[in-house]
Amino acid sequence: MRFAFAGIDFLGDVFETLIAKGWQPVKLFSRPCDSIYDFNDVTVARARSLRIPVQMVRIAPSDLAGLKALGCEALVVAGYPWLIKGWEHHVPYAFNFHPSPLPQGRGPYPLFKAILDGVSNWGVTAHVLEPAFDTGPILAQKSFAVSPQETHDTLLAKCQMAAKEIAGQLAEKLPSLWDEAQPQGPGTYWPRITQADRTIDWTGSVESVLRTIRAFGSIETFAQVDSRYLYVWEATGWTEPHGYKPGALVHKHRKHLVVATRDGFVQITGWSPYSPGPARGK
Repeated sequence: MRFAFAGIDFLGDVFETLIAKGWQPVKLFSRPCDSIYDFNDVTVARARSLRIPVQMVRIAPSDLAGLKALGCEALVVAGYPWLIKGWEHHVPYAFNFHPSPLPQGRGPYPLFKAILDGVSNWGVTAHVLEPAFDTGPILAQKSFAVSPQETHDTLLAKCQMAAKEIAGQLAEKLPSLWDEAQPQGPGTYWPRITQADRTIDWTGSVESVLRTIRAFGSIETFAQVDSRYLYVWEATGWTEPHGYKPGALVHKHRKHLVVATRDGFVQITGWSPYSPGPARGK
């Protein structure tokens, strides 16, 4: 099947899986990335090695018409931020990969909140593109357990592995899965995470502080320790009664910092100084 891919490296394995299953790519639509947390270099390099066009600006109606002229049969979306409308006049199939068990967790990037909320199960969904984000009928879905100690990075890996599995299913059975697609019904929408969501609240418990740090993983949380501002990506902790003010730096050994919480201490082992500049994170 001839297809176009709209996305970045986040779910770039979907692109590779479809190619491995014999699908023929005709065009890549991607977007500018910060090369800090968002990347597309692998996917763009792969597209160029295949000598297919690469477009870095938003898909316009004329681009959809261009896909029809290329004989494109499917538009596959994975990690593309812009809503795509009007595809029905130009390609037989168009579907999106979303990193949540839809209809739960609609929205731009629900992985952080999944860990912050302490969900016990998560998943990835492929759904038909509709005029509203993440609402189309479900073509395929893969669910998996979430550990109490899950981090953003392990949850992302699970989502990426599930997306590859779903891509393989769609590559082999798209027409039948399309005909059998199930409407979602009512769901939940999770808005983009804010800076406040990413900021450690030292007046909380050790458990809540560590959960916040795990929720962002290598994307990093933001923390104030005494009068110093840090990016934090790794920590451990323990509960213990004490008389320190939450947020106080109570011990330091080399780069390891022990900070007081409401009910104990958190030892920060992975951090870097805060540097004002472009917003970091998703």
